[in-house]
Amino acid sequence: MNHMVRYAGAALVVLMLAGSTGFAQSSSEALYKAKCQMCHGEKGMADSPAGKSMKVKPISDPDVKKMNEAEMVEAVKNGMGKMQPYKDKLTDAQIKDVVMYFRTFLK
Repeated sequence: MNHMVRYAGAALVVLMLAGSTGFAQSSSEALYKAKCQMCHGEKGMADSPAGKSMKVKPISDPDVKKMNEAEMVEAVKNGMGKMQPYKDKLTDAQIKDVVMYFRTFLK
């Protein structure tokens, strides 16, 4: 009986550790997936149905590539084109984090 309890306890610990590493993702990545990915696509290529229908420019577009971080932050805060403003939905820190994550798609 003692061995069963030990094995069950060890199995539980292993499952907990495996689950926590399997679901680990940065908060900026999670925020991007929740708020931006629908239109901007998984890798910023605007290849989602919503992105295509709204003619969102991909990260590879020269106009997007030339934007610096501050310009992107401003666009997220106040909206740009058909994109709604997020100044009342996200904190300044969250906006900066999601912009930094989006900029990782630049190549």
